[in-house]
Amino acid sequence: MNGNGLPVLVVSDVFPPRQGGSGRWLWELYRRLPQLEPTVLAGSTPGDAAFDAASTLRIRRFTFPAGTWGVMSPHGAMGYWRSSRQLKAEIANVHPRAIHCGKCLPEGLVALIARGRRPLPVWCFAHGEELTLAHTSRELTRLTAAVLTRASGIVANSQHTRGLLIDQWHVDAGKISVITPGVDTTRFVPAPRDEGVRARFGWTGRCVILTVGALQKRKGQDMLIRALPEIRRRCPDVLYAIAGEGWEHDYLAALARELRVDDLVSFMGIAGDADLVHAYQQCDLFALPNRRIGWDLEGFGIVLIEAQACGRPVVTGASGGTAETLLAGQTGEIVSCEEPHELAVVCGALLADAERLAAYGARAREWAVEQFDWQVLARRAAALFLYS
Repeated sequence: MNGNGLPVLVVSDVFPPRQGGSGRWLWELYRRLPQLEPTVLAGSTPGDAAFDAASTLRIRRFTFPAGTWGVMSPHGAMGYWRSSRQLKAEIANVHPRAIHCGKCLPEGLVALIARGRRPLPVWCFAHGEELTLAHTSRELTRLTAAVLTRASGIVANSQHTRGLLIDQWHVDAGKISVITPGVDTTRFVPAPRDEGVRARFGWTGRCVILTVGALQKRKGQDMLIRALPEIRRRCPDVLYAIAGEGWEHDYLAALARELRVDDLVSFMGIAGDADLVHAYQQCDLFALPNRRIGWDLEGFGIVLIEAQACGRPVVTGASGGTAETLLAGQTGEIVSCEEPHELAVVCGALLADAERLAAYGARAREWAVEQFDWQVLARRAAALFLYS
């Protein structure tokens, strides 16, 4: 901490070491903003003491309303009352010039309650899926709308999320700024083919499609498994490597057996930091075949820019904000992932065309450095927070 920056409170329930793209986005961003002096109030999670001790950020673990985002139940009301009292104490201690909230609920509402009548700006980050989730409940709709109305500014993670805020929540466009998540292009870098690493992953002699993400329906791992019989006809040595864990694991494994492609599917579990980079570098094609499931959608897709930073071509679904992570026809392809045929055709064609894969991969690295390097995004964020 430099002691000379603008003091701000960053309030986020999801924050490392807890898994989650939204918390990781905040951690990566605020540790690159020397113009600010952030104090992070983060939700507790196993392993947080060691993480906090090693971090360059000042992190305090905070108690957020648990089990519900609503206030109508005694449990919910008590949770918000406790959290707002705790935040009031932090405001008195830190004397921040602004409060930056990881999302509208619960963080934004807690901040507005704690702020009271103080002329203290409250900013909220918006990711997409929490906005569609809020529309499933009348109470959550009203609470989210109240936060969006009273917030000084909204940071949307994509143009798609900005559109949701304007079209569905009627937020003044002038209050919304788009700053996407980014990638550390000094860590996520291209590497030559390494047969030792590929052997360790069980990829020897295989043409590998990789997906990284929680095992949940919106990520679309099931649709790519359904596409494998057709992909295999074009690329007999294909292997689908799935990095991540989640409640869909047993279903996905059973689906692979049912379609008789279980020999083409490898479940890697949650990869450590080093293995994750190696997996990106050594795969032949990265795919996030996302689709919208009810209210659940992919607001951006950090894994897509990580893969591109490693020089890998990508394929993604035509849903949510993932299309904004790539240049269609130059670094990857966008396909409808509501059914498997189009996904199979696109992936099969790419895997069969080594020159196209190489050209897409080279441009993907350039694109990631130009648009999504954290230093580029940190400069935009600093300008926004200091001069708005």
